Amino acid sequence: MEAVAGRYRKRLTSPLKRWKLSPVDIEAREKYDEYTQARERMLAATSTPYAPWTLVDFNHQPLGRLTLLRHLLDQIPDIDLPLAEIDWPPLEGTPKRERYGVIKPIPDFQYKPQKGDK
Repeated sequence: MEAVAGRYRKRLTSPLKRWKLSPVDIEAREKYDEYTQARERMLAATSTPYAPWTLVDFNHQPLGRLTLLRHLLDQIPDIDLPLAEIDWPPLEGTPKRERYGVIKPIPDFQYKPQKGDK
């Protein structure tokens, strides 16, 4: 729960994240227990051995993403497949920097961290 509170605190104080807050977030804080009970009833009624639900704790989002990816990859059986031979001819000379003619790419974004950002 502390991770969720920290995430909302960052949204309140960071101009880069403030747009993520909505009136629904304020109302959801008041209905946290009701949402939890509804989720538990839904999971109990719909999870089956054939089609089970999988829950991932996303209160720490980077860790949640890694956990989800690891779980998905663990569901795929390991199969050793031989790599196909590819005829990869060498370049003639040293690789050169890409050139642009008609349209040039926009400049790279120069990110300046704000206080409180990670």
